[in-house]
Amino acid sequence: MAYERVLLGMGNPLLDISAVVDEPFLEKYGVKLNDAILAEDKHLPMYDELATKYNVEYIAGGATQNSIRVAQWMLQIPGATSFMGCIGKDKFGEEMKNNAKLAGVNVHYYEDESAPTGTCAACVVGGERSLIANLSAANCYKSEHLKKPENWALVEKAKYFYIAGFFLTVSPESILLVAEHAAANKKVFSINLSAPFIVEFFRDPQEKVLLYADYVFGNETEAKIFAKVHGWETENVEEIALKISQWPNASGTQKRITVITQGADPVVVAEDGKVKLFPVILLPKEKLVDTNGAGDAFVGGFLSQLVQEKPIEECVRAGCYAANVIIQRSGCTYPEKPDFK
Repeated sequence: MAYERVLLGMGNPLLDISAVVDEPFLEKYGVKLNDAILAEDKHLPMYDELATKYNVEYIAGGATQNSIRVAQWMLQIPGATSFMGCIGKDKFGEEMKNNAKLAGVNVHYYEDESAPTGTCAACVVGGERSLIANLSAANCYKSEHLKKPENWALVEKAKYFYIAGFFLTVSPESILLVAEHAAANKKVFSINLSAPFIVEFFRDPQEKVLLYADYVFGNETEAKIFAKVHGWETENVEEIALKISQWPNASGTQKRITVITQGADPVVVAEDGKVKLFPVILLPKEKLVDTNGAGDAFVGGFLSQLVQEKPIEECVRAGCYAANVIIQRSGCTYPEKPDFK
């Protein structure tokens, strides 16, 4: 089986608590529309309020896990993907395991006795989502778990790796172990800029990891913040994508490709000193249910073709297809089978 365990993701497994809310709810907790933030003490009552007052859905989430689930769904090849991260020993943790199993992802969770499973409030207003992540157990991942023979075997088996930038707040050591393995064995390592706060406040670990990245994903907001943080005097997304693709590379041989999504505007792909633009599938406003997971789904679709060594055009087309499916549904969910030709 050429595709067995071909793709490995590592990240923060969070149980998404997704609900349609109103703007006063966001204002009450000081949350901006379309933001992705880590929960502070003032946000903690939000989770109970959502669960008791709103019609909520529970979905196995977290950025990397979403992308891996979508890649698995697009591939329709049993056992093609694996995922590692930390959950608690509780009912949400069990929910997460069942969810992942149903999705066909081979999960090796580190189960922490002391912290509850991480949750993410996905608050949807007018189709736009705001994410407030309470990492809890997800924050407890240790590289010792990665080094265990049965887990490191997944690293050895995989040919492609994907880790969202959010994991930089938890275990940069684990990310570097995987990144160095990928570089030494000519495997493909990809990361995501993930959120403005990662780009701003985790600059040093992000720069270390970026050295190993063969693919860098992000959206236009993150790209502009990246440029600002690094003193590049430009807000031109194409220019920024190009500069990121030309960032020094640890292996010195593999080229880097930058892929930046811009909502309804074309996807920007920078490689070999050139930029290409790919149109997305436009969706009438009345069909938009919520944008939660759109970026994760794009990456999942992209990776599903990348692991099959398809050309970049096909990878982007699959990414756009997957994102288009997800935004017509609640949360990062999908129909039983993809209809991608």
